[in-house]
Amino acid sequence: MAWQPRKLTVEQLEERRKAAVRLLRSGRHSQGEVARRLGVSPSTVCEWSRKLKQEGVAGLRARPRTGRPSKLTQQQWKELRGLLKAGAIAAGFPTERWTLKRVALLIRGHFGVSYNPNYLAEPLHRLGFSPQQPRAQALERNESLVEAWLRRDWPRIKRGLVAEGRPLPAWTRQVVRFGPALALPGHQ
Repeated sequence: MAWQPRKLTVEQLEERRKAAVRLLRSGRHSQGEVARRLGVSPSTVCEWSRKLKQEGVAGLRARPRTGRPSKLTQQQWKELRGLLKAGAIAAGFPTERWTLKRVALLIRGHFGVSYNPNYLAEPLHRLGFSPQQPRAQALERNESLVEAWLRRDWPRIKRGLVAEGRPLPAWTRQVVRFGPALALPGHQ
C-alpha cells in the first residue's frame, strides 16, 4: 500500500486514516512501521493513535472544510468557463490574451461580483485553464508566405553564406529553430 501523491483528496486522506486504524488495531505493527507504510511522519501516526484512543474512529473522520464560500455559484463558474472559451475579443477586449486582471473584469461586468485577480488562478485551474504565455506574432503574419520563404529562399541564402565561409547571423537561427520541419538543418 503506497500513498505517494503530493496532494490527496479529502476522501483519500480519510481512506488513509482508516487504513492506519486497521493497522494500529491489528497490534502487529509499530507506529513507525504504520508511518512508513502510509507515507506519513511518525508524529502523525502518534496523533492518530491518540485520537483513536480518546474519540474512537469518529475522531479520525474528515471534518467539514471551513473558509469563505465562493462568490459565484457552480452554475456561474460553468457560465464563466463558456465565456472564457468564447475568447477575450468576444468579451470585449482588444486581443485574445486572457490575464487574471481581465478575468476579474469579466466576472465583475458579467456577474457583478468583485474578485481580486491574485486569487483567481486556483479556481481557473479547477475549470481547466492553465497560465500560458502565447508566443508573440505579428497580426499581419501569413503562414503560407513564411513557409514558402523557408522552403524556397532560406536554403539559397544559407548556401550562399556557407559558400562564402561566413557564419549564419544570430537572427536567422531563430527562424531555423522555430520554422517548419523543412527549415531544420539537414532537411532539403
